Amino acid sequence: MRGATHAKWAACAMAVALAATACGGGGEGGGEGGDGTGVLSSSWGDPQNPLEPANTNEVQGGKVLDMIFRGLKRYDPETGEAKDMLAEKIVTDDSQNFTVTVKDGWTFSNGQPVTAESFVDAWNYGAHIENRQKNAYFFEYIEGYDEVHPAEGKPTAESLSGLKVKDKQTFTVELNQKFSTWPETLGYNAYAPLPKAFFDDHDAWVEKPVGNGPYQVESYTKGSQMKLRKWEDYPGPDEARNGGVDLKVYTDNNAAYTDLMAGNLDLADDIPASQLQNVESDLGDRYINEPAGIIQTLAFPFYDDGWGEGKEMLRKGISRAINRKQITEQIYHGTRTPATDWTSPVLGKKGGYTAGLCGESCTYDPKAAKRLIEKAGGLPGGKVSLSSNVDTGSHRVWLDAVCNSVNNALGKDSACTVNPVGTFADYRNQIGDERMKGPFRAGWQMDYPLIQNFLQPLYYTDASSNDGHWSNKKFDGLIDDANAQSDTAKAVQTFQKAEQVLAEEMPAIPLWYQNGSAGHSERLSDVKLNPFSVPVYEQIKVG
Repeated sequence: MRGATHAKWAACAMAVALAATACGGGGEGGGEGGDGTGVLSSSWGDPQNPLEPANTNEVQGGKVLDMIFRGLKRYDPETGEAKDMLAEKIVTDDSQNFTVTVKDGWTFSNGQPVTAESFVDAWNYGAHIENRQKNAYFFEYIEGYDEVHPAEGKPTAESLSGLKVKDKQTFTVELNQKFSTWPETLGYNAYAPLPKAFFDDHDAWVEKPVGNGPYQVESYTKGSQMKLRKWEDYPGPDEARNGGVDLKVYTDNNAAYTDLMAGNLDLADDIPASQLQNVESDLGDRYINEPAGIIQTLAFPFYDDGWGEGKEMLRKGISRAINRKQITEQIYHGTRTPATDWTSPVLGKKGGYTAGLCGESCTYDPKAAKRLIEKAGGLPGGKVSLSSNVDTGSHRVWLDAVCNSVNNALGKDSACTVNPVGTFADYRNQIGDERMKGPFRAGWQMDYPLIQNFLQPLYYTDASSNDGHWSNKKFDGLIDDANAQSDTAKAVQTFQKAEQVLAEEMPAIPLWYQNGSAGHSERLSDVKLNPFSVPVYEQIKVG
């Protein structure tokens, strides 16, 4: 989901002094639960864009799409493995031409059937340049993408020539090159099906999205909350075990934690850094801390001459000035691990994780940092400003710590400063408008558990989440070669070679791998985080 950068949490913040019974935790209309009728409340952050599957590439919107949609594949909440959901089967003889059979009997929550056409229409919509979908890039390997989404000029086709509906439940996909792991990507929300209602009255659908997942959207008030309720006629095997979820918007995760402790919130899935030293004593076994496919990085604006082409020594110097070990230990108390590559340990060696790939460039050495920065001609204008949204994720805390580390290395009190942006939506808009003047936070939560997902969307030329606009022909070529491999092991090895280019060029500084952390009220049981750090809402019991 999400190219993107993280954000989290919500409104209704009450002072901790309020009585625990003040608002009951379950939200309006919530039952006590135990029989599947209880409604839980959970922290959330307003998504950047309308909840169109192909236009959502950040965590908050993706969280909702995970609840209201099911695609051809679904990533196992325990292992992250891509398993068939609506796919009866996906077959190929050459890793380039695929025949997809959609399971019969599925409908959207408005009663419209889910058919092969539901997928083909959705993918054509997502790919077409005039629909301005942020995840259009995910369809680029389907034949005909250049005609519907040209790099320049107007489109010359209305639909992808590589998609063909064969019958009600079958369609074929022709890719423009071999891509052995392509079926594994189909659990990502960009590939979700869409009902006829989406196209018949798009504005109404955006106002109240209709999907085919275990929950339905009951209402959404931007800046306040979204109410989701169990879809009683959901045909899937993973039906909701509760009556619904009230996602409450917080602009400060400390407020969410305060509400949790006061009994006014059931689930907070972003424990603030300031509470990590107390959270185990506060919550006991209601605190969850699990490894997740998340990495925090600092990206650079390559559209700014001060940081772009030929400045790899400067970028590496700043990386060496960051005391990752001290920051993760003192601020994050076991919920972060210093990063030594650009992926995540959750992938494992078989999945492409290469421990230590960044080498000395990710090793703290203030003397070497100063030497590299001075040799590179110094900081542009003598200063560096780190940008991030500060409404969620305790980002201001670590930004200050990183700046202190850089200032100490350079022996200057104000060489590094923080540029705080008030909201995640505003921050993402500034990035999209190319307004970053220095390094900026570019955290990544994997969309699917493949090394390709940590590399291609972020660093491939003009990729959907390549916010710094780095471009490297050698890297692009290796990515193309890896995708063309019919043998998965060889593909992974080639992706690893591409990652070595990142180590050479440092287009973004790896900071730390991030665990998923959450806390919940006594009303809830069976609370788990999936490998993407998102609560598995449908498994939660209330009462």
